[in-house]
Order: sequence, then C-alpha cells, then structure tokens
Amino acid sequence: MRTVFMGSPDFAVESLKALHQCSFIELLGVVTQPDRPKGRGLKIQPPPVKVFAEQIGIPVWQPERVAAPDFMAQMRLLSPELIVVVAFGQKIPTALLELPPLGCINVHGSLLPEYRGAAPIHRAIIDGRTVTGVTTMYLDAGWDTGDMILKRELNIAPDETVGSLHDRMALAGGGLLAQTATCIRNGNAPRIAQDHQKATYAPKLNSADGLIHWDQSALEIGNLIRGLDPWPSAFTYYGDRQLRLYCPEVIDQDVRNFPSGAIVKIDKGQGFIVSTGKGSLLIKEVQPAGKKRMSAGAFLQGYPLEQGDRFESRVP
Repeated sequence: MRTVFMGSPDFAVESLKALHQCSFIELLGVVTQPDRPKGRGLKIQPPPVKVFAEQIGIPVWQPERVAAPDFMAQMRLLSPELIVVVAFGQKIPTALLELPPLGCINVHGSLLPEYRGAAPIHRAIIDGRTVTGVTTMYLDAGWDTGDMILKRELNIAPDETVGSLHDRMALAGGGLLAQTATCIRNGNAPRIAQDHQKATYAPKLNSADGLIHWDQSALEIGNLIRGLDPWPSAFTYYGDRQLRLYCPEVIDQDVRNFPSGAIVKIDKGQGFIVSTGKGSLLIKEVQPAGKKRMSAGAFLQGYPLEQGDRFESRVP
C-alpha cells in the first residue's frame, strides 16, 4: 500500500518503525514539523520522526502548514492510498483527509472516546486510572472523533510515571498500527462509531498545571507527581525556592498535628514525609530550580529541611 506517514515526536517513531517493517507498506515519504529551537541553548533540533526517517532513507517534508497549496499539490502527485497520522501536531485539512482512497488513520494514546485531546497519557495517570490503552481510528474533521478500528488495553502500575507509560504505549501503538494496516489491506478493518456522549477530554498541559495543592489527598498529589514526570513536572515552593518533586509514595503516617504541606518526618536515607489534606506522602527525589534532579537524601545534605517546615501552594 502506497503510504504517507505524518508524525513528529518520539511517540510517533515506534509507529513509523512498525510501518517500515510491514512488507506490504510502500512508504512514499514522511511529513513532520519543521526543525525548532529546543533546550536551554535554543539549538535548532529536528523532530525525532525526521531523524529516524533519514536513517532509513525515506523522503521528508516539513511544511509550516499542511493546508498550504504547494504542499497539497505535492501530496496529490504522490497519490497515496493511505495516510497515517500519529502525534503530528497540526490539524489535517479536509482536502487531505479525502485524498487517499483507503483513508487517513490515526494512533491515539487512550481508549477512545475517553481522553480525546493532546495529553491523554498524562491525564490517565493524574486521574488515578489503573487501565488505559491505544486506539486506531479513521480521522474525520473533528478532534479525535472518527470511527474506531482497533484497541489495545494496557495496565497502569501503581508507581508508573508518564515517561514509562509513554514508552510502553508508543510500542503498543506501533504494534496495533501494523495490525490495523493488515486489516485495511485485507479489506476487513472494522469501523466502530464513537459514543460521543461518553467522551472525555485531555487538554494540552503547561508548566502551571504542575503546581501542587497540598490540601488535596496524598493519593491525588502522588498521581499528579507521577502524571507529570518527567514533563512538565509537579512543583511546590519552600520559601522563595521552587522545588520539583518526584517519586512519591503514599504512606501510613499520623499527620493530625500538622497542617497540609508541612514536613512531618525527615529520613535522609529515604526522603521526607509531607502532610496533605488526607494522609501523607514520602518524596524520594527532588529538583531545585536551576539544579539537576537528585535523590531526596542528596538534596537534604545541601538544603537542611526541618520537621514542621512547610511547603507552599502559590501561583508563581
């Protein structure tokens, strides 16, 4: 099948790899976002999908807008039978959706219709879910509203971070895409309409979403920390210092005499225990502003916290 792949971040690379390994797929080219400045030095860097495409010798296009006439003309010349879109980063125009006779399909990081939107993996952990998954679907004019093809469930471990779950879901998505492509080739791919009344949404995250509110329960705060690790990270304030917190563990500790956000106990071998609105939380890793991520024990050597000190929840 003559196929164009559209994707940009690491999550999409596993799907591109899966297509590359399908003997019946002829990859005509890859469409990805333009190179952008990234990191502290704002060095221009290519999207991960571009890096892999160049490694396997696949042509790459990087339009600022996929709706641009010159890009659309190029796609018409290629005449793909199938277009695969995975975390591309731009809205796909109707003219492109209608171009391939076998349709435009997508790999989405949730069990649709739950968690439509840009941050489904983060939100599943933040919400305390124990099961999530990936869905392949036909794209339509809406956001993640098209007919579903196949699904695959994944369990979320109690200590799972969005980083580890992201990597597992990327692999699962690649495998599910290969299975989906096989169904399309064989003419037996299902089309299952989504129940829009059951839809939930996972909007794009930003750094402000990581502010910890200590009046929430230890479980809720622990989910937030795991759901934002490694990015954009959950954070709090100790005096004027911003601290990013990682590796939480909900523990059974008497906190009745401590206000929310107070340090209940310090264990230089394990970390420090913080009181919350319900229960307490052991924090095992910390990243002070401008510093590298470190164990809580290493942090305590340079930042002498004391029992009764209090973290603050305030808008930066």
